Amino acid sequence: MIGLLTSYVIGIIGSLIVLGLIVELLRRRQLSEKYAVLWLVIGVIILVLTFIGRGNLRDLANVLGFTLASNLLFFLAILFLLGVTLHLSWEVSRSEDESRKLAEDLAILRLEVEQLRNEVHGKKVD
Repeated sequence: MIGLLTSYVIGIIGSLIVLGLIVELLRRRQLSEKYAVLWLVIGVIILVLTFIGRGNLRDLANVLGFTLASNLLFFLAILFLLGVTLHLSWEVSRSEDESRKLAEDLAILRLEVEQLRNEVHGKKVD
């Protein structure tokens, strides 16, 4: 019984630390507001899963067809990580497209500036 209570208290403390860390990162503006809602929802879900308790979590796992409650948690964690990976890949792809477009625009502007310089200094432009 003491072991269950200890793991329950450790789970609650860990969940509160995660939520506190998210809020502190937001307060220091080290975590973009764009991702804040996602991380706050995840923090609240972790806290709720902690408060559900071991018995209720086991019942929920059985209803959903999982043999062990830990299998349900691992399944949810894998789904979450796949979602985060997909979202970050989408963000990187979008950033690469924007960087390429900016590089192309810069090259066009450099060419135009060079042509204007040559016209001002009387050099023949091809």
